[in-house]
Amino acid sequence: MPAYILLANLEAMNRKTFLQAATLGAGCTFLPSMGFARNLKSGLTSLLNPDPKLVRDQEGQVLNVIGDIQTHKLAGSDTYNQLVEWVDNVDPGVGIPPHVHTREDEVFRVIWGEVEITIDGVTHLLKAGDTAFAPKDVPHSWKVVGTEKARMITSAFPAGIEHMFAELAALPPGPPNFEKVAEICARQGIRFV
Repeated sequence: MPAYILLANLEAMNRKTFLQAATLGAGCTFLPSMGFARNLKSGLTSLLNPDPKLVRDQEGQVLNVIGDIQTHKLAGSDTYNQLVEWVDNVDPGVGIPPHVHTREDEVFRVIWGEVEITIDGVTHLLKAGDTAFAPKDVPHSWKVVGTEKARMITSAFPAGIEHMFAELAALPPGPPNFEKVAEICARQGIRFV
């Protein structure tokens, strides 16, 4: 199997399956040399296993995403596009309206404050230590309630959504143009409901 086809299928396959296919395909298609196949497998293993990364509490890329102050800790480039993770530091009353992701699942973990989250029409109050899972294709929304800021760690997998957040953060200050926001989100496979 040509290398470009193997690499194109990389995201659709798990690591082990890909490595097995890559080694077999490279050994059979390019050169019958086992040494070549071993070298290719070694190179692919490095590619598929990203370098470790440590991000301290005050580190990360800070984005103001329409009032949601996000500090991005891990991006797709850090995790071979497996996940992106950020910390939301959000004022009371700020939230995200009901929407549906078609590409990524999300996990919300509240560190402090209170967050009201609605997933598939059911509303829950999350407090420090609580976690919620919002799978793709299921409508969800969240809003900080109470009188204090909330801090929440949000993970999305697979990665990619961080590019949308950067684009939203680059919008001009002031009340957001909802049509423009919806257009940017739609390119990520997110629609508001």
